[in-house]
Amino acid sequence: MEAKRILKHLFAPEWVVNRALPRGALKRIEAAIKASETLHQGELRFAMEAGLDLMPLLKGLTPRQRAVDVFSQLRVWDTEHNSGVLIYVQLVDRRIEIVADRGINAKVEQGQWEAICRRMEEAFRARRFEKGALEGIREITGLLARHFPAQGVNPDELPDKPVVL
Repeated sequence: MEAKRILKHLFAPEWVVNRALPRGALKRIEAAIKASETLHQGELRFAMEAGLDLMPLLKGLTPRQRAVDVFSQLRVWDTEHNSGVLIYVQLVDRRIEIVADRGINAKVEQGQWEAICRRMEEAFRARRFEKGALEGIREITGLLARHFPAQGVNPDELPDKPVVL
C-alpha cells in the first residue's frame, strides 16, 4: 500500500466534504435527483466521503470496491425493478464511481458510466464540484430516461438526500 495515499486519507478532515459541497449545494443535488426520478424508473443515490479508515487502506481497498460496499450499505439494490444507481464520490483519491443495479446494467454499458465519471472528475479537479455533480446527474438522467422511461406509478423507493459518509 502506498504510504502517501494512507497519510492523505488519515489526515483528511471531515470538513473537506462541506467545503467541496456546502449545504446549499447538497440541497440542489437533492432537488436534481428528485426531478430526475420523475423522468425514469431508476432510483439515484449520491454519496461522498473525504477519506477512508486505516484498515481498508491497508487492505488496498480501491475507490471502486468502496463504491460497491456503499451501494450495499445504502441498500441501493433494494428496489422493485433492480433500478438503483449510486454516484460515489471519494474526495481524497479524487475518484468518482457509478454503481448500477443489475436491471440497469442489463441495458447500460459500463463504459457509459465510466465516461460520466471521468467528466465529473474533470469538473471536480477544476474545483467545480456542484456543477460537476449536477452535470453527472443530468447525464445519468438522460441514459435512464432513454432505457427506463417513467411509466404509470413511479414510487420514490430510495431517499433523494445526498449522503456524507
